[in-house]
Amino acid sequence: MLPWSADLAGRIDEHVVTSELLRDNPLGDPHERPLWVYVPPGYDEDDGRRYPTVYVIMGFTGHVGMWRNRTPYRQPFPETADAVFARGEAPPAIVVYVDTWTAYGGSQYLDSPGTGRYHSYLCDEIVPWVDARYRTLADRDHRAITGKSSGGYGAMITPMLRPDVFGALATHAGDALFEYCYLPEFPKCVRHLRKYDGDIMRWWEAFRSRVPFTEPEDMDLLNILGMAACYSAREDGTPELPFDPVTGVLRAEPWERWLVYDPVRMAPRYADALRSQRAIWIDGGTRDEWYLDVGAQAFHQALTDIGVPPDVVRFELFGAGHGGIDYRYPLALAWLCQRIAP
Repeated sequence: MLPWSADLAGRIDEHVVTSELLRDNPLGDPHERPLWVYVPPGYDEDDGRRYPTVYVIMGFTGHVGMWRNRTPYRQPFPETADAVFARGEAPPAIVVYVDTWTAYGGSQYLDSPGTGRYHSYLCDEIVPWVDARYRTLADRDHRAITGKSSGGYGAMITPMLRPDVFGALATHAGDALFEYCYLPEFPKCVRHLRKYDGDIMRWWEAFRSRVPFTEPEDMDLLNILGMAACYSAREDGTPELPFDPVTGVLRAEPWERWLVYDPVRMAPRYADALRSQRAIWIDGGTRDEWYLDVGAQAFHQALTDIGVPPDVVRFELFGAGHGGIDYRYPLALAWLCQRIAP
């Protein structure tokens, strides 16, 4: 395995998409975004064939350029995805790598007054943009979405909210069962915020004024600030914490706004959308630091409870923490492509 690069059997086209929905967003983040579109081997040789599409979305603090990152003895996902098609392990598909980075680290693929209209950007701008420029099978039955962590969360909720757009999903260690994956972080943040007189925006100003991630509190506070901006921002865009930053006491109303977006709690409300899915892949590591294996198990049970057919779902837990599970991505990609192929 070469440590620095590999040739692709297909190709990746790198674009910049101008978004009207992200223009003038609350954080002043760019409304022109990179978009990578992978076409499989043979795409250029047969101009009559149309292909299913798989949309790949990233975890918290992720941006599309990070797909080039290389770790020892492993290839990045664009290369392992290409290998799936080059080896004939799945029907060929177009794979779309989407960027929804924000200054707070991510968007959770939701429309929020705290970050911007990233859910609508994905569903109403990016998907039509790709369908207009590539030979896709432009139908929800031939369109899937996949991601890890916050990307796994987005992969769970987007087909619930927009089953007209996505008909299959894969979630790797996606955020779910919020009382386990988020609630334990709140007292950590209360301790961190003593240094800032209980004001998370004071920390935010400090974070932006120095080299990021040089203080032990940085990742914990960024995560909670980013989530609050997505789940419980006020109408003026101010992130509202779901706990008192001095005492740690839960604030019932903003916490309930977080819970409304918990995939486990969403499943009964969006039962028809989930029952309409052609394929649902759920996995997670049994040592996940945020207990997202427990969330995966709860989401799987929620699907069973609402009557999603068991032959539609693949559920698996495996020995791992939250990181280093990228080897799962091509497995899910192949499985999805087999089920959304015409």
